[in-house]
Parts: sequence; C-alpha cells; structure tokens
Amino acid sequence: MQRIEEILSSIVPDTNDTFLLERTLRTRGFSCVAGLDEVGRGPLAGPVVAACVVLPPHCDFSLYLDSKKLSHNRRCLLAGTLSEIGALMGVGIVSIATIDRINILQASLLAMKRAIENLASTLPAPDFLLIDGKFKIPMDTPQFTLIKGESKSASIAAASILAKVTRDALMDELATQFPVYNLSRNKGYPTREHRKAIVKYGPAPCHRKTFKGVKEFV
Repeated sequence: MQRIEEILSSIVPDTNDTFLLERTLRTRGFSCVAGLDEVGRGPLAGPVVAACVVLPPHCDFSLYLDSKKLSHNRRCLLAGTLSEIGALMGVGIVSIATIDRINILQASLLAMKRAIENLASTLPAPDFLLIDGKFKIPMDTPQFTLIKGESKSASIAAASILAKVTRDALMDELATQFPVYNLSRNKGYPTREHRKAIVKYGPAPCHRKTFKGVKEFV
C-alpha cells in the first residue's frame, strides 16, 4: 500500500486529465476505484451528505467538475447522467443529531463510510478509495486522500456533484417545514439572512445546536 501511495503522490495533477489517478490504479490491479466527497460541513442547518462514485473506464470524465463551479441545473443534469453511463453510486447521510453528538469532522467521515456501504449493499464494493480532503475513512479498504480532490479526480468531482444534488433536495424539503429560514435559498449556510432569522425566531429542529451562530440561541 505504501508503494501505491508513493506512486499516486508522485503524479503531478493535470487539469486536462482528471482520470489519470483512476487509470494508474487500474494498471496496478484495482478494478473498482471510487471517488468520495461530502457536502454540508459548513452549514448551520441540515444533515451532512456524502457520495461514492465509480466511473466507467471509458466515460467522458471531462464532464465531471467540482460541483462548486457548476450551476444547479448543470449539477442536476450531470447527476442524472451517472445512471445513464453505468456509474456505480452510493449515498450516505448523517443526521443533525449525530453531527451534534460526534462533531462535524467525524460525521463527514461517517457519511462517506455510509456512502460506500450503500453502494456495496447491492453492487461490487470499491477496492480503492480516492477521498477529497486530508482525512482517511476508518475502513480497511486501500485509500488515498487529495486536497482539492474535485479538481484532480473526475471520480471525486462526480461524487461532489451527486452529494450536492442530494443534499440540496433534502434542504428544499426542510424549507417547506421551516419556511422562515429560507433554506431553499441558503441551503443552511450562515448567510446574513439566515443568521438574522435565527436571531429573530430562534433555532429550529433543523439547526445544529453545537454550531456557532446557533448554540448562542439554544
């Protein structure tokens, strides 16, 4: 495993070839390389959501970019194409209560673990994980972390898109239950409008009670 990490670390990221890591791993015998990313570490409200995506070897990987650089409509379109091209997918969700209990970092790693388990419940389990960020998932599966991984791995980018689309839909549902916070627009992030609403109305069950900007009003 150490040798694989050294090989991957030596690869200079190429923005024109964001499938290089995946191809390299395939030449080393890994047949099911998954990208993982999470969405929702910064918001004051809502769950954290992670996705696990295995892109087919001959897909048009250039389509899958960092979700933050894409419009909502483009993200939804690309999330839909994942099924069409035969990508393997899993989603993991960690609740607000669990975030408050174990902290957001551990909740993010748990969401990614759940995304892998969700995929593996009906499909072949990934044999290698490319993870956005600097923290590994507490699993035995070989894995490699990448800072700003969405720009270096199409698989991670695809996971970021799927996670973002999934979480946005969940926040839209919460918005219908708690309309005064306008969650459909801010998606739970600490915008001025959202923070002012918390001050005026107090926190709701959708809010993370341990987060600054909420805990002061619990």
